[in-house]
Amino acid sequence: MTKALWISIAAIQFLAIFCISFSPESPTDRRILVLLDDFAIKSSHSIYFNSLQTRGYDLDFKLSDDSKIGLQRYGQYLYDGLILFAPKAERFGGSINAAAILEFVDSGHDLIIAADASASDLIREIATECGVDFDEDPASMVIDHTSYAVSDTKGGHQLIASDHFIHSDVLLGNKEIEAPVLFEGIGHSLHPSNNMVLKVLSASSSAYSANPKAKLSTVPTLTGSAISLVSVVQARNNARVLISGSLSMFGNRFFQSGVEKSGSSIKHAKSGNEQFLIELSKWVFHERGHLKAVNVRHHKAGGADEPSMYRITDELEYSVEIYEWSGTSWEPYVADDVQLQFYMMSPYVLKALSTNGKGLYSTSFKVPDVYGVFQFKIEYQRLGYTSLSLSKQIPVRPFRHNEYERFIPAAFPYYGGTFSMMAGFFVFSTVYLYSK
Repeated sequence: MTKALWISIAAIQFLAIFCISFSPESPTDRRILVLLDDFAIKSSHSIYFNSLQTRGYDLDFKLSDDSKIGLQRYGQYLYDGLILFAPKAERFGGSINAAAILEFVDSGHDLIIAADASASDLIREIATECGVDFDEDPASMVIDHTSYAVSDTKGGHQLIASDHFIHSDVLLGNKEIEAPVLFEGIGHSLHPSNNMVLKVLSASSSAYSANPKAKLSTVPTLTGSAISLVSVVQARNNARVLISGSLSMFGNRFFQSGVEKSGSSIKHAKSGNEQFLIELSKWVFHERGHLKAVNVRHHKAGGADEPSMYRITDELEYSVEIYEWSGTSWEPYVADDVQLQFYMMSPYVLKALSTNGKGLYSTSFKVPDVYGVFQFKIEYQRLGYTSLSLSKQIPVRPFRHNEYERFIPAAFPYYGGTFSMMAGFFVFSTVYLYSK
């Protein structure tokens, strides 16, 4: 086989890999790399993985220390999402390291991190860069002596049942999660200066983070509802990250286990883990809350063509169509908080866009009596939704010399003064010349 033929085959294989990656027109046709500490996790967490595969995701399972793994080839990313189920990994194989993973997120790709009590410094470093801090004590776990889980799965007070969910339909779906979620692992706190990270599942007010095998001699640094069990991050580039302090909460054992929260008489035949994590994965991988804007138009009122510039005080109309990805198709996005700015250094016009319920948003307004280079600007940021940033420049000119009104109403006092002066001069001249 000739060298040229080998090169052609390699190019075709690369294009085949690249072509199945993320497309803005179909955000869920995605290839995901799954890094594992042990291939046994593939079977012990099969329900979670199967839920992704049945929704159309192509999962590529690799050991975290595989020397052949990489996120890029020929400068192009091979994957659109990364799942790190390798809490013990001290280093990754191939070309993957902490910097490569953070660059992967900075390039707009999604990430899921699951840690546990054995989380390595590498995993902690990646989580810290994403806006959360795991408890500094490597032996610590979340403990709750009043809200622990009485479960089919044996465990002490480190096995807790939490139902402190974030109230957001876009993150967790519009179907209520009735059963508590089983959690056994380490807690984390959120960076107070990072407003991109959200607490999705938190501990109860009686929980604390400490070493369960050691006597508690000092006040724990993490206590109560300040402990986050599961958090999410949506970056400014719309990349999404999920961080969990428990790998076992993704496992089949917790998915299928019955649960009864301590102090409650209600026993649930099945924990809320499966529903909670599957619904959350839909958000992480853009099956919900992914917006796009198309057909941005503006024109003079009553017109149809987009002009190259406007004149001060012109009446104009602006419209845009916004759609949300439902997992299978684009559906009209309906909201009442989309605003348009007509902007030059600062907003001269700020108007809420009205919607017809079918994805079309529109408004009309008068161009301000200021000329210069303006922008039509939409900066839409809503909890759980991808941000929209739309801008379009347009010049605004003053009136030409032949476009002003012949007689300006505001100048009527001056007109009156001029004609009264002329009349007075005529009367004075007549009296002066013809009177004795």
